[in-house]
Amino acid sequence: MSLIYEDLVKSLDSKQQAYVDLKLPDPTNGEFLLAVFHMIPGGDLNVLQAAAEIAAESSTGTNIKVSTETAFSRTMNARVYQLDLERELVWIAYPWRLFDRGGNVQNILTYIIGNILGMKEIQALKLMDIWFPPSMLEQYDGPSYTVDDMRKYLDVYDRPILGTIVKPKMGLTSAEYAEVCYDFWVGGGDFVKNDEPQANQDFCPYEKMVAHVKEAMDKAVKETGQKKVHSFNVSAADFDTMIERCEMITNAGFEPGSYAFLIDGITAGWMAVQTLRRRYPDVFLHFHRAAHGAFTRQENPIGFSVLVLSKFARLAGASGIHTGTAGIGKMKGTPAEDVVAAHSIQYLKSPGHFFEQTWSKIMDTDKDVINLVNEDLAHHVILEDDSWRAMKKCCPIVSGGLNPVKLKPFIDVMENVDFITTMGSGVHSHPGGTQSGAKALVQACDAYLQGMDIEEYAKDHKELAEAIEFYLNR
Repeated sequence: MSLIYEDLVKSLDSKQQAYVDLKLPDPTNGEFLLAVFHMIPGGDLNVLQAAAEIAAESSTGTNIKVSTETAFSRTMNARVYQLDLERELVWIAYPWRLFDRGGNVQNILTYIIGNILGMKEIQALKLMDIWFPPSMLEQYDGPSYTVDDMRKYLDVYDRPILGTIVKPKMGLTSAEYAEVCYDFWVGGGDFVKNDEPQANQDFCPYEKMVAHVKEAMDKAVKETGQKKVHSFNVSAADFDTMIERCEMITNAGFEPGSYAFLIDGITAGWMAVQTLRRRYPDVFLHFHRAAHGAFTRQENPIGFSVLVLSKFARLAGASGIHTGTAGIGKMKGTPAEDVVAAHSIQYLKSPGHFFEQTWSKIMDTDKDVINLVNEDLAHHVILEDDSWRAMKKCCPIVSGGLNPVKLKPFIDVMENVDFITTMGSGVHSHPGGTQSGAKALVQACDAYLQGMDIEEYAKDHKELAEAIEFYLNR
């Protein structure tokens, strides 16, 4: 240990010493959830003192040593086990036995991004990456109904699932909303979602919206011969109303697989997410991340990264979560942030910002897990008849400022097609209307699949040609 680190350790008081172990022998032995924070101390504390206070507040301690701690309670202490002074990074190991053994994600977050984000001893504190050991993954739900199940239902493979968000965001009646769904589906689209504020407004009663969407879907399926999916926002003021909306949808006559439940995971809460996962394991659980920017924007000094949010969504059992457009669309984000997050939740093994996460529930050196990782990287469907071995994938959902012209650029950045794209204005603002916008999106996808430049392909496809002319001038 260098002199500077020795001096930092000597500066700790007796309480802080209990939360620091820069010689922790094996942080990846399965006992710990590991976390990396970007941290700038505040006040009179040095970096290790501040890190120790964070480890205490986010596990067993408080600001002053108490006489009620026990020999056992001290084994539950989080420990600062690594520092990078140049990059202002702190690694903390949390004994995962601290957490509610009911697979409770909100309980973990209450610890590791709870009170500590409000501590006056820090100027900046952002959780950049986390690592879950296999022994911990065993305790959590993970996804049940995945994008692979949706692909099987839609009979759509080797391309993105093409979706839209109904626009205007709000103000359409139930019948008008259903009409937009119908137009998109008849134009060739696969997937329609409620926008995140959709609820039970007086001009668009929820029960009528559900009934009309069912009629519009039936008509579109009959006319196109293709299955369709609609994602309904079931976020509500209370538990009973949320479940009432779910039951309304399941009892409306929809074919299993043709509907998803959208939950505003941050504003509605992790309890709502996990309730839906456990009550409706055979329904695609669509996590909308409204309000995430308050925590995840890169310039924010306090909060957590897109990667961390996305990993917890997978842990909680979301089938899919919005992961950003990597700078291609209108939302803030970069490939280094958004694509890393997307890959981390869709692959069995993928590097993060600091940790390589393997989502296996057994040792990742096991030959069967190694085979699964290789199958996964080859884009084969895995965990169909051996789901005990690992946590299933969570699908990146991509929205915000995309249009048919930007489909291939995003695929190139994403480096795969295993995502759902939900273009809103990029479909509905098409000069020919929603049906033409949907056709242009399908044509842009066909051009990609055939390896053709979209401008060349557009010579024989009017809707795509109109889209290129319209959106390239925007």
